[in-house]
Amino acid sequence: MPDHVHLLVEVEPQCGIHKLVKAMKGASSRALRSEFPYLKSRLPTLWTNSYFVCTVGDAPLEVIKQYTKPPHAFP
Repeated sequence: MPDHVHLLVEVEPQCGIHKLVKAMKGASSRALRSEFPYLKSRLPTLWTNSYFVCTVGDAPLEVIKQYTKPPHAFP
């Protein structure tokens, strides 16, 4: 889908996932606004406050990696 990304991350249990999401959205927003200055005046924010998190449990890591790989990714 062009309007979202899948990420596979490993996070320590004591680190709240919300902190990771906030940091990634903040860093990517700063990087995009730095590279594309017109975004500063066009959009008040680049990201919404919402996100979806799912655990993978005992699913095979290779299956999860395949699912999160973009369709245009190179091997």
